[in-house]
Amino acid sequence: MAKKVEVLLREHVQYLGKCGDVVHVSAGYARNYLFPHSLAAIANDDNKKQMTRRRAKLDAEEVLRSAEIDKLVAVLAAVTVTTKAKADAQGHLYGSVNAGQIAELLSKAGHPTEEKHVRLDAPLKTVGKHAVKVHVHGERTADVTVVVEAEMGDAG
Repeated sequence: MAKKVEVLLREHVQYLGKCGDVVHVSAGYARNYLFPHSLAAIANDDNKKQMTRRRAKLDAEEVLRSAEIDKLVAVLAAVTVTTKAKADAQGHLYGSVNAGQIAELLSKAGHPTEEKHVRLDAPLKTVGKHAVKVHVHGERTADVTVVVEAEMGDAG
């Protein structure tokens, strides 16, 4: 069984912990990955004191970043974008509205968004209002309203 060592994280490490956390990892992981990449240090009293000061600074920055993210989520939640697509008399689209088109609409409306940040379970295939999630940061998303209007097809 591999020996576990106690290390102090210098940076956020996904699936392991945040900066300043003391975690137990295998000796090989610490020696071969965390230490060479300056992601962790040995958890002794001196390093813990130093990290406490750094953690306070990082927490203050996190509060500011969180406030900016909240503002961005509020702004995006108030956005409504409209598009036209060919539809039949029942309101079913002949095609669909996908994430790329929604990202383009948001960018034209002054909110630059990448296609990968638009969260659609499936492309929009009906006329009407649709709430679409847009990834902002971390686990934060904003609900943007997408209105799909009918542009009657040649058959309708």
